[in-house]
Amino acid sequence: MTGTSSERRTARTAERTAEQTAEQNTETNTGRAAEEKARGRGDRATSSNADRRTRVTVLVALAANLVIAVAKAVGGLFAGSPALLSEAAHSVADSLNEVFLLAALRRSRRPADARHPFGYGKERFFWSLLAAVGIFVMGGCFSFFQGVEALRSGVDEKLSGYVVGLVVLGVAFLAEGASLLRALHQVRKQGGGLAGLRDPALRTVVAEDGTAVLGVTLAAIGMVLHMVTGQVVWEASASLAIGALLVYVAYRLGREARDQLIGEAADPETGARIRALLDAQPEIDSVEALFTMKMGLDTALVAARVDLMPGLDSERVEEIAVRIKRSIAATVHEADQIFLDVTDRGAREAAESPAATGERGGA
Repeated sequence: MTGTSSERRTARTAERTAEQTAEQNTETNTGRAAEEKARGRGDRATSSNADRRTRVTVLVALAANLVIAVAKAVGGLFAGSPALLSEAAHSVADSLNEVFLLAALRRSRRPADARHPFGYGKERFFWSLLAAVGIFVMGGCFSFFQGVEALRSGVDEKLSGYVVGLVVLGVAFLAEGASLLRALHQVRKQGGGLAGLRDPALRTVVAEDGTAVLGVTLAAIGMVLHMVTGQVVWEASASLAIGALLVYVAYRLGREARDQLIGEAADPETGARIRALLDAQPEIDSVEALFTMKMGLDTALVAARVDLMPGLDSERVEEIAVRIKRSIAATVHEADQIFLDVTDRGAREAAESPAATGERGGA
């Protein structure tokens, strides 16, 4: 009888201990889930605020470019100035590009769905690529055409034409300068330097406004030299220089958008942080491969192939995988999608994969 009572007490004690442990685990998991949800809401709120600021910057640039494009076109036709008409084409291209960027800001934040399970973050890169094409075709090519046409046929301008053209360029310089200062102010608020230019929409606005300020300066210099010397070659050269500048800017913006569209890896610092976290896990014997890819402005896909220590049962493996993925999500906030593959594949086979060796296709 005594042994039976003792066994029952021991069983009840074990049951209470198990219940307490289960409750503690539930509370811990609930707390972690709440922290992760709160962090996700905070990240989304920060991204939403950044998008609103970028949208205001793009709208300011759009308004400035529309007014300037009309003024340059009217002044260029009145003065017969190829440099001024080139600048008008530049402003028209910039205005169209701002529309592309507004579409990028709106469409890239749509939530994931069945057809796009990883979301629409890459919309930002696609519309930025279209903006680069617009700068190249509507700005650069038209400027080259105006410069060559001026050299071929010659241009005669009156003093009133020079005055009108220079006044229009002065107004354009002030408007473009104000828009550029607004964009640079936002870049500083978002970290400055390359960190502040992560957003392709903001990067495009800064490139457009900076190019516009330089282009207006070149056009003004060309017109003044034409007026002083009477040689149209100066104004035609300014138009050609504007075209070359626009082509270069379009190439740089297009190359960055292309790299991001075809699947650019996350920043090296981010990859190093993830690998260090995986290496620090006591259950991981080795990290066979680690892959990252930018899925949007502030989201990334993470896929890791790891070899665990021998002797772990399936339930333990599942628990470890969940814990590791939570650790990655807590450490690297842009890790939106995390995939962990437990494998027995040898390190040599993994090291020979194209991603591990750094082999790349294309030019």
